[in-house]
Order: sequence, then C-alpha cells, then structure tokens
Amino acid sequence: MQKVVLFGECMLELKQSEPEVMRQSFAGDAYNTAVYLKRLFSTQDVSFMTALGKDLISQQMTDKFAGEGLNNDLVFADEVKTPGIYLVQTDDQGERSFLYWRDSSAARQVMKFVDDKVLSSLTESDVFFFSGISLAVIEPAYRTAFWEMLNTLSISGVKIIFDPNYRARLWRSADEAKQAFEKAFALSDMLLPGIDDFEQLYGLTTVEQVVDFCQPYNIAELVIKNGPESLFIQLDGELTELKIKPVENVVDTTSAGDSFNGGYIGARLNGHSTEYSAKIASAAAACVIQHPGAIAPKADFMEFMRSKFTDI
Repeated sequence: MQKVVLFGECMLELKQSEPEVMRQSFAGDAYNTAVYLKRLFSTQDVSFMTALGKDLISQQMTDKFAGEGLNNDLVFADEVKTPGIYLVQTDDQGERSFLYWRDSSAARQVMKFVDDKVLSSLTESDVFFFSGISLAVIEPAYRTAFWEMLNTLSISGVKIIFDPNYRARLWRSADEAKQAFEKAFALSDMLLPGIDDFEQLYGLTTVEQVVDFCQPYNIAELVIKNGPESLFIQLDGELTELKIKPVENVVDTTSAGDSFNGGYIGARLNGHSTEYSAKIASAAAACVIQHPGAIAPKADFMEFMRSKFTDI
C-alpha cells in the first residue's frame, strides 16, 4: 500500500440554504482531491497535511477527515489560529461568487510544525501532492521552509505532483506566482494543469504552447485539462489527446478539477494506464459537477462510479 500526502488548506464553507439560514460544510482543493482519491481507492493510505486550531470547528473538521477515511497524523493543531472561512453567494442566474476570511487561517503557518521527525515521516511517503492554492496560502516567511522540505522529499525519491490551480487574488503579483510555480515545475514528476492556468499567468492559449513551455522542466507526466471536452497527456515524450463527453446537466463546477485529480492520481498509483485513469477521473468530475458544492454525497458518488467501473 502506497502512502499519499496531500498538502493544503481546508476551510469552513458557508452557503445560504434559505433566508437567514446558512449551511455549513468543509472544502479546499487539496482536501477535496484527498477525499475523492480515498473514496475511489479505499485501500490507499491517504493523509491530508494541514494546520487547524483547537476550536470546535477544527475538531469537527478533524472528525470529518477521519470519517472520509483520511489519515490525520499530519493534521496539526495551532494554539491560537483557527480555520479559514468562505461564503458562497449565488445570483439569479446561478453564478457563484465567493467572500474569503483566511488571514488568520492556521494553514498559513503549517510549516512551523514541520520538524525533523515530521520531515523524516514525509520522506517515507510515496507521493506528495500540492497546488498553487496550497503555495499561495503559506505565509511568505514560511515559503523557504516549504521549498527546503519539498527538495528533501524529491531527493528522497518521493513522487511530487503539482496542480497549478492559479488564483490571482491569492498572490501579491503575477511575478510572485510565476517564481513560485517555476520552482514547483522544476521539482514536479507529474503536473496537472488546466489550460486556463497557463492562459491567465503566461498568456498561453494552446496545448502545444503549454507543452513547449513545460519541456525544459523534464516533467515525466503532464496532464493538461483542456476544458470540458478533451484532455491531453504527455508521457515519455508522447502526447495523446483524449475526448471527454460533456455533461448536459451541470449544477456546480466547483471541485471538478479536484475530483479529476483524485481519480487520476489514485488510478495511476494502482497501476492503471493513462487512458483508463483519465476515464475514471473524467467520470468522477462528471458526477461531482451534477451536485452542488465541492464534496458530492458519498453514496451518490460511489453509486455513480460503480455503475461505470466494476473495479471500484
């Protein structure tokens, strides 16, 4: 059994369910990926690495992680900080907007918990996943420690997987994001971008441009999500296009990329081909976007996936 560590932030999500009533849930891109990976490949050892507080919401989060089968050994408890919060608002046309309160999020200082013992444990992992959001959330003063940790993991043979997931509002400037992303590219064994990540940050609009851009980084496996109808996978220098059947009943695209990542990473770790892994990942995303919120109900999600794949 391989050990997968997913590094990032989980936040308290608030969404109005009826006048003057808010529905509470938990979400965050790396956390969402961890959940879907574990659901689809339940024998995998999946750890979510983050920092929370010692408040009631933090305890509820920790319990939720455990309820999803995640390993909580790398969930640290800060004495003062608490989880970040975001509010989802939906207009009359169904468009979602977000308000965030994360300046005091414990996850911003997660690196202060990484001592020699934690680092030694991480070097025994098989895979370490993080995203552009994971990077952006880390307070700048702790980013050097993160790169030192990541370099140690890479040298130790841990497979590094990165999803750029660029969000401009989280960075002080585009140049700051570029510098961080390019460090990540140089250490990544697998890259899982959407073409929009490169379009927003680098002005690249075609798959060929993205492939050319990534060439100097010697990334072993490049998976480019090219909108709702296709994706491209480059493995061992060979680029393959895979068509995807678009979903007609789209309810909420939140977490489409996260669920895709969870399915793809899990399938590849279990020895499946890139094509079959992409089919599992695309099906997971198709199911998720037909439900509101980042985390689809487990029973509905598993029923949908088992109706399509007998080995899940």
